[in-house]
Amino acid sequence: MMRERGLHLDYTAINRWLQQPAPTSMISLPDCLQHPQLESFHRAMFTTGIDRKEKRKRAVVIFLLPSRTLIRNGSALRKGGRNDESYNFRGTVRPEGSTGGEVAAMTTFQGQLYWRGDDGYEQERVGRVFNGRKPDRYPAAILKAAHEEDVIAGVRLARERGLKVSVRSGGHSWAAWSVRNDALLIDLAGMREISLDIGISTVRVSPAVTGGELNPFLAQYGLMFPGGHCPTVGLGGFLLQGGMGWNCRGWGWACESIEAIDVVTADGTLVRADESQNAELLWAARGSGPGFFGVVTRFHLKVRPHPKALTQSTYIYPMELFDEVMRWAQETQSTLAPTIEVVILGITVPLPPEVEHAGGPVVLVHGLAFVDTYEEAVEALAPFETCPVVDKALVRQVAAPTSFAAEYEDQVYAYPVGYRYASDNIWTNAGTDDVVSALRDAFVTLPTEKSFSFWYGMAPLRQLPDMALSLQADTYFAIYVSWEDEADDEACREWLAAQMRRMEPISEGLYLGDSDLATRPSKFLSGPHWERLEELRVRYDPDGLFHSYLAAPGTPLNVNPWTEGA
Repeated sequence: MMRERGLHLDYTAINRWLQQPAPTSMISLPDCLQHPQLESFHRAMFTTGIDRKEKRKRAVVIFLLPSRTLIRNGSALRKGGRNDESYNFRGTVRPEGSTGGEVAAMTTFQGQLYWRGDDGYEQERVGRVFNGRKPDRYPAAILKAAHEEDVIAGVRLARERGLKVSVRSGGHSWAAWSVRNDALLIDLAGMREISLDIGISTVRVSPAVTGGELNPFLAQYGLMFPGGHCPTVGLGGFLLQGGMGWNCRGWGWACESIEAIDVVTADGTLVRADESQNAELLWAARGSGPGFFGVVTRFHLKVRPHPKALTQSTYIYPMELFDEVMRWAQETQSTLAPTIEVVILGITVPLPPEVEHAGGPVVLVHGLAFVDTYEEAVEALAPFETCPVVDKALVRQVAAPTSFAAEYEDQVYAYPVGYRYASDNIWTNAGTDDVVSALRDAFVTLPTEKSFSFWYGMAPLRQLPDMALSLQADTYFAIYVSWEDEADDEACREWLAAQMRRMEPISEGLYLGDSDLATRPSKFLSGPHWERLEELRVRYDPDGLFHSYLAAPGTPLNVNPWTEGA
């Protein structure tokens, strides 16, 4: 055993593992934690010690990247020599504002650069786009960054070549915002750091890391982070858009837990942004979404204790009871405990064989209690039994213990891989009668079996801190249309457009995370916050190096067109 920076690391175990045959493919983080080859290495991974200088516990995280690359404390170590042709490792890059030396100069990429026309370009262009409806847009080049040095070099290359820059973290945006014509697309999939500081409950993560990877790791320490409900969503885009994560209603937006970011700015400089330095970059990163004017390479996130008694109640009602259920939900949501997350879906789900149902979509009510005891859960979920038609529920599951793994499974079912998607949403403060009337058709007439409507209760609203994210309302409503056949594109998209037109009279605006501004522009920030964001854009990116929001040419941004001139 050796001590490094106050940490106990079992180098014998690491070296023994390095002598074993390399795996034929990348071992992802969840697999890495379970892989039989790594039992001894796993113990070394998470060994903790005392940092005498900082007088607190620290943890080191080491996990696999392609080509048998390890990450330790943010530095790449490659088996078989420090400086080979493909990686050209030059040491850890430290952001300005953190301790350490100057950023090393770059002469080659550690990752790979694909110009349009190169072998592999098309796979890199859309291979990580989750939506099966691939965009008809073609970047000039795609950089698969392996390290922060690549991002710095990529930004400088784009400036030298007169290219705009777009960024991809997880590839989950419905409109594939990162795929822009004639841009340099910087893909962050190869940067996958997770590093936990137990003493201050802060985790450092790369943008391409997903909630489904982060939370199983944190659970080992009794911690969690309210990432995206869908486990395959990358944290980068999710957090920049605000992050409507687990129990957003009670815990707040996930971006509120960003304590700092490491970001490459338009001049190719890596800086640290937190409340004490470059604070306006941090302000913008909390909610500006694809309009952010930089490349975040690392998030520093405050984590929270893992709920010890995660518990759910689920009720499935026939669609003919939509009015009664939605009216109850609208009038009840503000009385629920802040530990409760409540959603209502119009969705087609398999039902138990003993349930008599003609088929088609149902109204599914799901309450999730983020509590530490079962008794707390029973009390917090009790209001769900007050729905006036609860005795007519087709399925009535009350206060059943659950887990994030089980909840993630339901999300994977709802978003099948390979399907074609279109999505849109509204925020509304409208009264109950108006909400029930405006939403009814979107629940009753879903165009395909895999499509679903989504009502999310946010009342009573929490006051937002000062950050770019500045638009929310009592009720969030989104539609996710999914289908398989390209021939159905027009019909499915037209159905969605008609539904959104129906709801515009009650809409305050939208949430960037489920929007497509090129199809239907709408307001997403408050007026003063939008003005401040654009002022910061001019200051930090005066030449417009970074692509901003993807919208139709000439379309005004951050306005509700149906109210203009009213």
